[in-house]
Amino acid sequence: MGEVFRSIVLGGGCFWCTEAVFKMFKGVVKVTPGYAGGTTKNPTYGQVCSGATGHAEVIKVDYDPKSVSLEKLLEIFFKAHDPTSLNRQGADVGSQYRSIILYSTDAERKAVEAYIKRISGNYEKPIATEVKKLGAFYASEDYHKDYYKNNPFQPYCMLVIRPKVAKIRKEFGLSE
Repeated sequence: MGEVFRSIVLGGGCFWCTEAVFKMFKGVVKVTPGYAGGTTKNPTYGQVCSGATGHAEVIKVDYDPKSVSLEKLLEIFFKAHDPTSLNRQGADVGSQYRSIILYSTDAERKAVEAYIKRISGNYEKPIATEVKKLGAFYASEDYHKDYYKNNPFQPYCMLVIRPKVAKIRKEFGLSE
């Protein structure tokens, strides 16, 4: 019998950052950057960056539920970005950078809503994370995949992604 993996689609700002963060964790089988939450079919990066598609930059996290729980993935997600920031993460501004969780099943929706309710008191401002049923997920163009790994000395990677990855490594006790 084959392994049964699950998926959750998460948007917490630039997908280069979220991909780099989630690839560090045991039980995460695959992380695919892409676009979801909007209306345009098969959008391009340029279209999503324009803000006109309604899509967010997201990652599809395929995971082994025997090795990592949905709750653990949510913990990582909420520690890796500011869920109280509406339509921006740091210098990345626009609805394409919004905090969003796209679920596939009613059980996932309930788990996500319960998790958010439980942690909402940990923040000074209200959590702005959108929780929405996943319609379509569109994988990004190939050059976005493994962006941090393939471009470690690009200024955005050095100034934004590297510190975020270091913070999450420290927070979760991960070695390099």
